[in-house]
Parts: sequence; C-alpha cells; structure tokens
Amino acid sequence: MSQRKIIIHMINIVTGIAQFLLGLRIILKLFSANPSAPFVQWIYTTSSPLLYPFEGIFPTASLDGTFVIEFSALFAFIIYTILGYVLIKIVSKF
Repeated sequence: MSQRKIIIHMINIVTGIAQFLLGLRIILKLFSANPSAPFVQWIYTTSSPLLYPFEGIFPTASLDGTFVIEFSALFAFIIYTILGYVLIKIVSKF
C-alpha cells in the first residue's frame, strides 16, 4: 500500500470517528436522551472536544419542549466532513 493511500485511509478513519461521535450526539440531543445515562454521558464527554471550537456560534433550539436541535454540533459535523474531503483532495494531488 502506498503512503498516499495510507494517509487517505487515516484521514477517512479520523473523519469517520468525528462524524460518528457528533452524529450520535446530535441524535441523542434531538430525542432528549437522559444525560445521566452512562452511554449518553460518554458520548457527550467524548464529543465535547470536537464541539469546543464551534460552541456558542448558534443557539440551541427546542421544538415542542422535547426535541433539542444543537446547531453547533450540526455545524461542526458539516465542517469536519468538508475538512476531511479537502484534506483527501490535497493528498490525492501529490
């Protein structure tokens, strides 16, 4: 396997992990998962560093008082996806 393919694979893995954690966070927040449940706590704690640069950009919205939309997490998900795509394109050029 070439170095380029290894780097692209690593970028895909890191981006995929970030997307997975942020995606779970978005779903758990959306359906108002119990934040004291161990799995939910773990997802919130693990995804928090990924969300840190984007906190406070957008307000968190509540629908019907039950469903919570964390727009900062959605924005972070999109940015990490774009960043992974751009990095792969850059590595592919060399």
